[in-house]
Amino acid sequence: MPTDDVRKLTEAKALAALAHPTRSRLLDILTVDGPGTASALAERTEQAVGSISHHMKVLADAGLVQEAPELARDRRERWWRITPGRVSWSRTQVAHDLASARTAVAAEKFVLATQVERASEWLEVAQNVDEWDEAAFATQGWLHLTSDELRQVNQEVLDIIDRWRHRDVPDDGRERETIFLFARGFPAQP
Repeated sequence: MPTDDVRKLTEAKALAALAHPTRSRLLDILTVDGPGTASALAERTEQAVGSISHHMKVLADAGLVQEAPELARDRRERWWRITPGRVSWSRTQVAHDLASARTAVAAEKFVLATQVERASEWLEVAQNVDEWDEAAFATQGWLHLTSDELRQVNQEVLDIIDRWRHRDVPDDGRERETIFLFARGFPAQP
């Protein structure tokens, strides 16, 4: 379901839900594989169904997932999907009390650690398939920007990702892998 909506997370509760390892993995699975039941998600994550149901309720309370009742075959079956739209947050948009600020920083650190872990796993267990090894990339650069220019770079990167995420995938018989892409830009000194 492509959408241009951006959901800004402004509550510490939503950031805490996002920054939990199991919940983060569930969000990733739903993003990549599409809607699923607690049973299917439990099997995929090797967690108990009751635990997954709890995590899904927490994610739903945070507005990160929603039920998909039209997929259920009966009233007992409960399907979940990612809430449409891109998720965004900033420490400046979260309540300014100390606990909320700490939660926002912890969420950002969690996401960064997860990104670095994924990149490290790729390097450790690279498929050694020349085609994918040559296509994978890492880049960095030093720019001299104003804060407005950095926001513009951010938007351009998001636009590129959205363009590729929402394109019509050709039915050309070529192998397509699930690709994890992340980029960061922030003030720093060498």
